[in-house]
Amino acid sequence: IGQGAAGVYHTVGLKSDGTVVAVGENGQGQCDITSWTGIIQVAAGNSHTVGVESDGTVVAVGWDDFAQCEVASWDLN
Repeated sequence: IGQGAAGVYHTVGLKSDGTVVAVGENGQGQCDITSWTGIIQVAAGNSHTVGVESDGTVVAVGWDDFAQCEVASWDLN
């Protein structure tokens, strides 16, 4: 694991091949990262997880009651 992040009840790790692993509470979908590939950075909030893909695209899963996962239009390039 090259990088990791911890939310309140979940933890995520970034593997060297760009995949993400997650464990812990998944009641809001914050660990639903199995389809993520090409990730270069991860962050975790209370009940959400954010990743940055190698092309600068930002992805997020989990609790979105305050639009904290509304990152579809973000491009970090």
